[in-house]
Amino acid sequence: MCSIGGENLDKPRPHAVCVPYPAQGHISPMLKLAKILHHRGFHITFVNTEHNHKRLLKSRGPDALKGLPSFRFEAIPDGLPPCDPEATQHIPSLCESTTTTCLDPFNELLAKLKNTDVPLVSCIVSDGSMSFTLSAAQSLGIPQVFFWTPSACGLLSYMHYRDLVEKGYTPLKDESYLTNGYLETTLDWIPGMKGIRLRDLPTFIRTTNPDEYMIKFIIQEMQRSKTASAIVLNTFGPLEREVLESLLGLLPRIYSIGPLHLLMEHVDDKNLEDLGSNLWKEETKCIDWLDSKKSESVVYVNFGSITLMTPDQLMEFAWGLANSQMVFLWIIRPDIISGEQAVIPPEFLEETTERGMLASWCPQEQVLSHPAIGGFLTHCGWNSTLESLSCGAPMICWPFFAEQQTNCWFCCKKWGIGMEIDSNVKRDEVENLVRELMIGEKGKEMRKKASEWKNLAKEAGKKPTGSSYVNIDQLINEILLSPIPKQ
Repeated sequence: MCSIGGENLDKPRPHAVCVPYPAQGHISPMLKLAKILHHRGFHITFVNTEHNHKRLLKSRGPDALKGLPSFRFEAIPDGLPPCDPEATQHIPSLCESTTTTCLDPFNELLAKLKNTDVPLVSCIVSDGSMSFTLSAAQSLGIPQVFFWTPSACGLLSYMHYRDLVEKGYTPLKDESYLTNGYLETTLDWIPGMKGIRLRDLPTFIRTTNPDEYMIKFIIQEMQRSKTASAIVLNTFGPLEREVLESLLGLLPRIYSIGPLHLLMEHVDDKNLEDLGSNLWKEETKCIDWLDSKKSESVVYVNFGSITLMTPDQLMEFAWGLANSQMVFLWIIRPDIISGEQAVIPPEFLEETTERGMLASWCPQEQVLSHPAIGGFLTHCGWNSTLESLSCGAPMICWPFFAEQQTNCWFCCKKWGIGMEIDSNVKRDEVENLVRELMIGEKGKEMRKKASEWKNLAKEAGKKPTGSSYVNIDQLINEILLSPIPKQ
């Protein structure tokens, strides 16, 4: 007998093993989904890689991952040699290593769980990029759900990678195709993305290498996704309706359950509040700083957990922000410049001391929902995009890699909430766009549109009739609570 939601039940508690891809932007939404499932009665085993398990312990303290008896953290090796404990690992190497080395230790973990006092594992919820888990689920005869943490438009782009290869769009014939206008080619054959350009698709196609591993990896993961029990996406119907309809013809059952951070508002569990996912220590003093600022007066600048830039690009952003004369909160990750420490010149600090704040990491959801925030200069990672849109904050988009380019195109061309900044960033453009975002007519139009999306996002997460809330119910009842086999 177990206790679920305060009630004693004679049936065993269902047990979900949750396996995020080992990067910040994937761990955070998976932990939210795990907390929602726990709140709905599931025993949770949350499986990080050993590298990120150590990072979480360092950033959040030695007691941070103790969890509850029914919410436990485990770790498996990622197969890579040790690296800088503060840095995100090399993505292609990580993809290859998890694909080829993680199944055996994962199976060993499942066997260990079977011999403990926890309920039998009844389902696996893994990141779509951790498809090695599919073999384990099949051998146990339990449901396997793939949680794809990119946008639906990003996933749809990846689903067409095989077509892009077969039609000859990639690999590029030579390096000149990166700069000769070829990437401006418009594609009209992807349903739900009419008019998108090659340069707006996820960046792994920008290669001249016919054996590019990331293309092969993505095609492999898309193929495996077709055999999963279901696909889960952190989005909501009105935002990506055409794209979701297009995906329905390519994949098994799809459940859009976002924005997850809004659905988390229904999880009233004090015991889960301390279970955080940030791999860097948060500087909460920025919230106090924002409290002292006027409504919609601050531009928030954060390029996420993976984006890298050159020292020159850092300087262009710095002086563009300084010259804009706007108030700003700028998050500068310790590893944002590859192999170097990010150094801000003292002249910049002197110039902006009265209207700027720098921090190394922050509680982003709290920041974006703060009334002082008037706009967001972002890399267009999906978590950041969805959080910004859900808070009604318009964006300046500087996409770095993967499907961030696709998110940027939708923000600027479809949703009316973004302006793109050139990848070859210059301080004058930064200055002009920041001023337009904060006090210009275009900024006002985008803020109005973002406010409309904010209301639709809230509707999707409403209990009990919001589309995403209903979809969580259906995911649990139709897929995750399938009969538990004898193991």
